[in-house]
Amino acid sequence: METQQLHRGRLIDHIQLVVRDIAASEAFYTAVFKALQIPISGRGDDYFWADELFVSTATSPAACGKLTGRHHLAFQARDEAMVQAFYQAALANGGTDNGAPGYREYHPGYYGAFVLDPDGNNIEAVYHGKAERSAPSVVVTF
Repeated sequence: METQQLHRGRLIDHIQLVVRDIAASEAFYTAVFKALQIPISGRGDDYFWADELFVSTATSPAACGKLTGRHHLAFQARDEAMVQAFYQAALANGGTDNGAPGYREYHPGYYGAFVLDPDGNNIEAVYHGKAERSAPSVVVTF
């Protein structure tokens, strides 16, 4: 595994998802990251990673033989079109709808989309927009 640049001062250093089907997960994440313009950084027989997200099988030495539970991960998008592209790529590559692209009432300008990845993790793409934009009321449950 190659070494990446170290980014000190971040809250999250890295996140690992341990999945049942590495091929299905790699197809899903490769597609959604392409829509978000994030490259896959590396891969091996039982793992791959992009930025600070590491995805592996349960048999990978880093996994200790156990699947991870359900997580919610939110990826930043540059604009609403990128959120929509993320959503379409996810659905076309093994994801399940968990909230179509749209404004949420979390704060003004919050535009997001939610999908479940092949292991049931709640994966979101969000564009925070402009603070002065008022958001229509949309209730999203997790």
